[in-house]
Amino acid sequence: MMARRITHAEHLDSRMQTHMLAKPLNVLHVITGLKEGGAENSLYRLCRNDRHNVHRVVCLMDAGQCGPRFDEAGIEVIYLYMPSGRVTFAGLWRLWRILRELRPDVVQTWMYHADLVGGVVARLAGVKAVCWGVRNSNLMPGVTKRSTIWVATACGFLSRVVPSCIVSCSQHAVEVHRKLSYSATKFVVVPNGYNLSLLGPDPESRERVRAEWGLEDDMPLFGMVARFDPQKDHANLIAALAQLKGLGWDFRCALIGVGMNADNTELVHLLEAHGVRDRVLLVGRRSDIPAVMNALDVHVLSSRFGEAFPNVLAEAMACGTPCVSTDVGDAAFIVGDTGWIVPPSDSRVLADQLAMVLGEHADSTTWQARKQRAQQRVVDTFSVQRMIDGFSAAWHRAGPA
Repeated sequence: MMARRITHAEHLDSRMQTHMLAKPLNVLHVITGLKEGGAENSLYRLCRNDRHNVHRVVCLMDAGQCGPRFDEAGIEVIYLYMPSGRVTFAGLWRLWRILRELRPDVVQTWMYHADLVGGVVARLAGVKAVCWGVRNSNLMPGVTKRSTIWVATACGFLSRVVPSCIVSCSQHAVEVHRKLSYSATKFVVVPNGYNLSLLGPDPESRERVRAEWGLEDDMPLFGMVARFDPQKDHANLIAALAQLKGLGWDFRCALIGVGMNADNTELVHLLEAHGVRDRVLLVGRRSDIPAVMNALDVHVLSSRFGEAFPNVLAEAMACGTPCVSTDVGDAAFIVGDTGWIVPPSDSRVLADQLAMVLGEHADSTTWQARKQRAQQRVVDTFSVQRMIDGFSAAWHRAGPA
């Protein structure tokens, strides 16, 4: 049984229902932490752009990297300051009191620990409409923390009694969690949405960033925006780049994200061992991701596991940058027919695909058409308003009249 994905017709119907309501919903979000990540960014976009419902956020931990953004946007966040991986009685008591005081129409939780803690405490506080948020698509012993696996397993058993519905950004994540005994009938798939006023083709940004990196406009540039992590499998990408270089292609590749700098000796050694240090730009963390996506000709995602809904693919495509991705999570659904999907952990296939991409890139007319299709797919399918409407429909199904 597949979870319901919000269709175009449902999108329009739910949007009409939302705007016909006289009273907005009072939504209280409970999230584990506010470090930089996909769940945190989606929560920010949802609260920032939803003009109909009223949003407040409770964070089980501290402000992390994203907290200041919520403050700047005027989004109220209450911090419980519980230590990482630990639940305190004082934190639980304060959460219960907040719920009793605010009496939200809906409690929407984000990530496993918040699903468990926020969901159970909300029920005890008398909240009837509790929606869990599930985003992870792989729990691997030896890679994922044992405590996280335990909490996810516990949530599976509680999923029949605690949440009214379970919102997932990814159909693949739904299938993974059904195997963990999550209630399949409660899932609703609401893909991530993006503020397209901030993401789009920008020739000036492309020119500026490429000049900063010392690249001519006609130099083919691959790129990957991802932290240095085994999940992202940079070794797979680097091995593919080495094979591409061996085939005689001229190109550059920019690696952007936490740990993507010359201080990362493991990464530098990997590049040198494959003979591609001269082809790779180690950019490090950047805050101007839309500009970076415009500077790239192709975004490559080489992950081998753990992705549910890879945000970087949609962000790149919104800027008119086609994508090559391994077949992880909902990557194939995001890319559609605008890019290319390859098997994980197979550098030979990845190299062959990148060579084919370079061949097409040389034909400016064909390439421009592909860029336009990539952007249009995000406009049609992954706007922030579609995400808002999907969540609103789920919240109304969960219980509020």
